[in-house]
Amino acid sequence: MLTGTIGSRAILIVNGGAPKTVAVGETWQGVKLVSLAAEQATVEAEGKRVALRMDTPVSIGGGGPGGGGGKRIVLPADSRGHFMTQGTINGRTVYFMLDTGATSIALSAADAQRIGLDFSKGQPIRMNTANGTALGYRVRLNSVRVGDVEVYDVEAVVSEQPMPYVLLGNSFINRFSMRRDADQMVLEKRF
Repeated sequence: MLTGTIGSRAILIVNGGAPKTVAVGETWQGVKLVSLAAEQATVEAEGKRVALRMDTPVSIGGGGPGGGGGKRIVLPADSRGHFMTQGTINGRTVYFMLDTGATSIALSAADAQRIGLDFSKGQPIRMNTANGTALGYRVRLNSVRVGDVEVYDVEAVVSEQPMPYVLLGNSFINRFSMRRDADQMVLEKRF
């Protein structure tokens, strides 16, 4: 994850470790900084090039189509103290924010449409949100993946209200033991 820049150097967090200042061309724990511009860095690891945006964790490697058998997720806190990560729903990329206050995974109708999820066949429900009561649809997700950890048949709700990211709620979290370790949230798969 890119957490900041100092001149022509990037401040990177690799595998949830301590932040490290890395210059273009340098390699830290198997991650090479290829380029740096404004709020974005390009890194290379395990033969893959990935663009990092500020405070948006990215998983590189261990995530091939045959993967998903991992048991542990480590999420570093962003500059606001939120635990954000890229992942997939039914194989399509989304950005999650860990939310222990959300009963289930929650996504906007726009995100559902973008990933090809037909929520109109879901069960219509009324949801209590931070912005009041909203209409939503209860659905089942075939798979939810973060890093190399994948779980199957997960309940979610789709809201007609816009949302900046997908809330990774308790229908996912409850399958893990969870502990906070300094600026990291560690999830260990239970089942």
